[in-house]
Amino acid sequence: MTENAQFTPEELKAIREMFLTGVMPDCPRCHVHLTQRPIGGGSFGLGYARKRDWLICPGCHRSAIYDIRRGTRN
Repeated sequence: MTENAQFTPEELKAIREMFLTGVMPDCPRCHVHLTQRPIGGGSFGLGYARKRDWLICPGCHRSAIYDIRRGTRN
């Protein structure tokens, strides 16, 4: 059986909860520290600017993007 290329919803929730505590989480698949890349963005006429964080695993290359201010994924 092949392994899923994306994190499961449960894994994404655990990553986000750990990140919100101020601790950089480990990848739930390969147990390597995730790296963070902030993603800026103007409002582009939307009336708000998003601040997103992109957490990337240097081991298995899976990633998760969170809009921390809004409390949402992607």
